[in-house]
Amino acid sequence: MTTVLLADDHPFMRAGVEAVLRESPFRIVATAATGEEALQKLAEHEPELCILDVRMPARNGVEVLQATRERGDQRPVVLLTAELEDAALIAALRADVNGIVLKHVAEEALLDCLEAVAAGQKAIPADLLNHAEALLAKGEPRHPLGDLTPRERQIAELVGGGLRNRDIASSLGMSEGTVKVYLHVIYQKLDIDNRTELALIAHGRRDLIR
Repeated sequence: MTTVLLADDHPFMRAGVEAVLRESPFRIVATAATGEEALQKLAEHEPELCILDVRMPARNGVEVLQATRERGDQRPVVLLTAELEDAALIAALRADVNGIVLKHVAEEALLDCLEAVAAGQKAIPADLLNHAEALLAKGEPRHPLGDLTPRERQIAELVGGGLRNRDIASSLGMSEGTVKVYLHVIYQKLDIDNRTELALIAHGRRDLIR
């Protein structure tokens, strides 16, 4: 049995992955709903393999991948995502992601991906690799939150994850008033007016802002 950490902020997706792996050689030993929780569970349970949702509050899946690599942790990581923005794709590849599975084909593709990764192979869809190669050929894509400081970007990601100000304050150990000050600065930097527009930008959809 290969032990697995599963991190996804949607209980329905966690249940779906658990169902796919139920009769497989992969056993989920820990689950997490945020990136920070994933890092904690990683240290507590020492799973052999990680499945990370790309979009989670309190650090997304790519940021968790980067954090593990910065610590010298090279255990296999598979990213599970509905879609992957250009900047996130490049960042994931540079952080040596082992596999990527798109959620709309996860039921069919996840187990094959995990088996390949557990055997020491890469399991990244060819179309994503080709797209990344094309992006690098014309210049690295700019992250939609690239003008923000690390703390501002963290707050923006939490807004994108649907968290309210008081939840963000609790998650980051600050007052709700401080969160509001950060948001005011973020709105000015990004030339937007509200958290709905910020959430769209956090998800790479500035094109939907009128």
